[in-house]
Amino acid sequence: MEHNIERRDVESFGYEWTKFDQTEVPMDELRWRFNEYFSLFPWSELPANAVGFDLGCGSGRWAKFVAPRVHHLHCIDASGDALCSAKKSLASLPNCEFHHASVDAIPLADASMDFGYSLGVLHHVPDSLAGLVSCVRKLKLGAPFLIYVYYALEDRSAAYRALWHASTLVRKAVVRLPTRGRVVVSEIIAKTVYWPLARASRFAEANGFDVSGLPLSIYRNMSFQTMRTDAYDRFATSLEKRFTRGEVAQWMSNAGLSRISFREGTPYWCAIGYREN
Repeated sequence: MEHNIERRDVESFGYEWTKFDQTEVPMDELRWRFNEYFSLFPWSELPANAVGFDLGCGSGRWAKFVAPRVHHLHCIDASGDALCSAKKSLASLPNCEFHHASVDAIPLADASMDFGYSLGVLHHVPDSLAGLVSCVRKLKLGAPFLIYVYYALEDRSAAYRALWHASTLVRKAVVRLPTRGRVVVSEIIAKTVYWPLARASRFAEANGFDVSGLPLSIYRNMSFQTMRTDAYDRFATSLEKRFTRGEVAQWMSNAGLSRISFREGTPYWCAIGYREN
């Protein structure tokens, strides 16, 4: 029986990865973002016939870059709609296998995987630590596991955090809307908030200004399709957790990972660890 799951968010993500399947995002942008998220990943340390898993594969946007580098990739998602999108996206990659399952019901043998990763998923799980433990259990001893979870804005100014908390109040109102309403509002936010602020940051950076502290500056070189996707992701999701770097390190250690290291720079927090027992 599945317990560690927020059903409303699973349905929301299923809709997201059907509507925003990433086919309209430029391949160069997807590759650039993949290289950011996987900058810590020890490709050279994997065995020749490496078998691993993508927990929360969504539309398969990262799996399409991972699968050609490994022998077999298990793509797992709690949403059947998301899996349908992934199957279309990854149709040309015969070494991908698809599983409709939640994080507490991963259909893989314990201690059988050479690697694993879960990007942007575990902060949407009711019990994030239990979710990570479930993933780590599937790894062989010494195998790497890569995660990305939202950070707690601990290095930001009080004004920045206040602005973020205000946006959270908006999110809590938006998630109560029916699907169509959430789509409409997130589109408006993408067009009137994300795009103008991102392009303003790009203009400022081009003129020699440091834009790292500006809201949404991370999107300055991204496509509008990415902004649409992330606006829906942010404002249509009811369960959203955020972690400090110290909390992530402790969390990973508690789950049985060692040799933990973090990406120094956005996106925060990307971290990798290795199963120790």
